Amino acid sequence: MANDKEHRQKQINKFEKDLLPHVDALHTFAYHLSYNDDDAMDLVQETYLKAFKAIDSYDEGTNAKAWLFKILKNNYINQYRRKSKRPRKVDLEDYVSLQEKEDSQLTGKVDLRQEIFEDLMGDEVTIAINSLPIDFRTVILLCDVEGFTYEEIAKILDVPIGTVRSRLHRARNLLKEKLKVYAQKLGFKDMRN
Repeated sequence: MANDKEHRQKQINKFEKDLLPHVDALHTFAYHLSYNDDDAMDLVQETYLKAFKAIDSYDEGTNAKAWLFKILKNNYINQYRRKSKRPRKVDLEDYVSLQEKEDSQLTGKVDLRQEIFEDLMGDEVTIAINSLPIDFRTVILLCDVEGFTYEEIAKILDVPIGTVRSRLHRARNLLKEKLKVYAQKLGFKDMRN
């Protein structure tokens, strides 16, 4: 009985010391995958739940952050597959209230400037990153935002290192194109000309 308690306490200590410090980085990554704060928090919570259940398979001293990111990525893929197979549900009351809202908006005065600027997410860089296809967005976030090595990214995504390099190269080129006008507005010049 004492051995079980000691083992459980060691698991808790390992979890708190090695895994919990990465919660903010996981949330940021989850948000950029899902674009929804509630879904991101659910992904992080499910990641930590699975990590705790599998704590004995985590080797202390290895990259805990990479291990957690791999769990989160797999959770995201599994959730995406489940959602894509499920038919979309629509609540009749939601539909009716949406129709009433649209009808009331049609009768009111429309200010296009307000409509345009209300829905902007934030800075141009975030918008550009979020507009990338998921494979490219993921490698940019893991490498340039989270600081993982190519080898760690390859393990997280279960792809060869060459694929990581290729996706990263293409993602950075896509970002350059998307941010070209923004950079020019800030006074940067294209040095290739």
